[in-house]
Amino acid sequence: MVETETSLEPISKTRLRLWLRLLKATSGIEAEIRRRLRDECDTTLPRFDVLSALSRYPDGLKMSEISVLLKVSNGNVTGIVERLVDDGHAERLAVPGDKRANRVKLTSEGHAMFADLAAKHESWIDELMSGLDRPAIDACNGIFEQFGSSVEAGATSNKAMSK
Repeated sequence: MVETETSLEPISKTRLRLWLRLLKATSGIEAEIRRRLRDECDTTLPRFDVLSALSRYPDGLKMSEISVLLKVSNGNVTGIVERLVDDGHAERLAVPGDKRANRVKLTSEGHAMFADLAAKHESWIDELMSGLDRPAIDACNGIFEQFGSSVEAGATSNKAMSK
């Protein structure tokens, strides 16, 4: 791809400004979702994330698998899972052949609660992004796909150079 500069500013400054705009937009959306989960649903975004992960795995997940999926420490997941179990939204199941490990899976009550939260979450995101029409969304999706590939290629190249 050929890079052209439309101003006297270096492309690196333009990329930095784009990053800051992305960060501001995602931080704003995340803050609003956290507020609505807290105020309207008496829950937290980390709890929503654990419920979401468990909802995609009907046979459950080990604690370490949840941590990897959510990119958080086991300690962060443990407290959330404890509360989900105490509230009857999740259950622990023994892992055959591993006395120390448990799988965590949603109960029927947990599935129902998450379905309600997920519907609300979707409607909130729809509302927050209502200023974008389908062509703008399609354009953004294309750009972010390219962006993700660029970031991945940069990270891969940086790892290779540091060896």
